[in-house]
Amino acid sequence: MLICVIFDLGMAVIMFLFGICFVKSNGKAAAFLSGYNMKSKEERKQYDEKEMCRVYGNRMMWMALPFVAGAAIDFLYSGVGCLAAWVIWTVQFVLLMKERKKREK
Repeated sequence: MLICVIFDLGMAVIMFLFGICFVKSNGKAAAFLSGYNMKSKEERKQYDEKEMCRVYGNRMMWMALPFVAGAAIDFLYSGVGCLAAWVIWTVQFVLLMKERKKREK
């Protein structure tokens, strides 16, 4: 039971810290976005890297919330919260990728 809670809280902390790092990077973390780092310098000039990092960082911080909720649920039903957190996180991730694809067109 405790392992699931610790895992969920660990994932929440990781996601939140990545989000903060992206927001505070002033656009420098854009190099860590897959696909974006492979674009040519001319293509990269079309994007506002600072805004892009701010948006993705905020999204990552929101993606930490399912793990916090999952940890709370795991106190009552061991493993259920962890599974639910990963399902919700996966949905959030897919929605992020769909939004990103729209932005890059």
